[in-house]
Amino acid sequence: MEYTKRRNLNRGYMKLEVWQRGLDLFEMSCRLTRDVSDFKLRSQIKDAAQSVSANISEGYGRRSLAEYLPFLYTAKGSLAETLTRACGLLRAQLITTADFEAFDALHYEVENKLLNLISPLAGKRCTGNWLDSLPHPQID
Repeated sequence: MEYTKRRNLNRGYMKLEVWQRGLDLFEMSCRLTRDVSDFKLRSQIKDAAQSVSANISEGYGRRSLAEYLPFLYTAKGSLAETLTRACGLLRAQLITTADFEAFDALHYEVENKLLNLISPLAGKRCTGNWLDSLPHPQID
């Protein structure tokens, strides 16, 4: 899904599949919790899921690899929280096993995409091959 036709240096994160699929995870969490009557519980899983794509974009917007990586780790933590909350919903029988399975499959995909984004960046830090800024993406 394309959200905007406006492009600039700061909006390059929108091309990242992990950001796009993170939004899909947020959307799914909204759908799955629509009928959950406990407002706080519903809000917490949606906030955790939304935090994934939000932290990816915020870190990217800092335009520094040294600042980007901590935001990616925060996104990874938000993913763990999201799954834990979904497990709680399943255990309390507030969502079906089929809904949980679909959520878990998407969550796993986002998690692996995020780990694949973090790994080479963290590796650069360990090897000393660390640039002080992100590469400049092509502006359409």
